[in-house]
Amino acid sequence: MRPIGFSTGALALADFRRALAMLEPEPEVSVIELSALRMAELAPLVRSLDGLGLERFSYTAFHAPSSVIREQEREVVAALEIVAARGWPIVVHPNAVHDWSLWRQFGRLLCLENMDKRKPIGRSVAELAGCFDKVPDASLCLDLGHARQVDPSMTGAFLLLREFGPRLMQLHLSEVGTDSRHDRLSYSASVAFQQIASFIPEAIPVVLETPVSGTEILQEIRRARAALAPGSARQGQREAPGSYAANV
Repeated sequence: MRPIGFSTGALALADFRRALAMLEPEPEVSVIELSALRMAELAPLVRSLDGLGLERFSYTAFHAPSSVIREQEREVVAALEIVAARGWPIVVHPNAVHDWSLWRQFGRLLCLENMDKRKPIGRSVAELAGCFDKVPDASLCLDLGHARQVDPSMTGAFLLLREFGPRLMQLHLSEVGTDSRHDRLSYSASVAFQQIASFIPEAIPVVLETPVSGTEILQEIRRARAALAPGSARQGQREAPGSYAANV
């Protein structure tokens, strides 16, 4: 069974303690991503790590600020060194990086995320390849909602998996609309994600970025499991979405 959980930022924007409290009664949630998407959230979250009681989670990740100005980059990296010392993957938006040499120290714990169509880099195989050239040991956080927004056929997501599959550390899962906002999984998104589910190893942790209330957590997990149930495999042969075959 796929390990599934939530981003604290999706459950309670800028209030990680409330998000963790919402998950406390849900033993099915085994994955947590601590979110510091805004610079103001980073220092308070890092200072609080020792007292959060995260032992119940089988997988913990940390999302770095999504926008970093050059003058703050060293400060951000210094704070994230405390996170890396715990062995947690650090999810980073490629457009937030100015000096790649500062980030190389994190090795595989540096987890680059593919971007939505608003961003100037990180949306495609070619753009991510240029990033991985600069941090060759880094891993991948595959955001399926971003990938679908960029290419609704899911061919782009398949190509990302084909090219960077060995780097895959975790998934982000949500509906991402034309305005690039994350939302709950729709039926159409679930059908799209099923097209490539068979290419994603069962053991890869899934982080839901869907904004739900406490009473909706388990329902959203059920939707996520359905969305990642392979829907296009025939007679054991896995086919890529669109016009691409798996052996292209």
